[in-house]
Amino acid sequence: MATNSMAGSNPPMFYTVSEAARILRVDAATIYRAIREDAFPAVRVRTRYVVPARAVEEIAQQAAESGGVVDIAQMAADKRNARDFERATGGAW
Repeated sequence: MATNSMAGSNPPMFYTVSEAARILRVDAATIYRAIREDAFPAVRVRTRYVVPARAVEEIAQQAAESGGVVDIAQMAADKRNARDFERATGGAW
């Protein structure tokens, strides 16, 4: 049995795209496509992408709490719109 070198340590802050895809049970190409369409949270470091572990956890939590489908593209669009609104208004309502 393989041992996990991170066993007993803090959980990761980021997943590779392959790890996130495995957790979400989708193909890595699906994650890459969503990232390129700005419909999935990621951090680009030069030519590599990493996915915030917190984002994957939030997706799972929202699906469990809602009991329905979580649309990642809609979540990303909502966050972009809120960010754009805040920039345009200087944070004022």
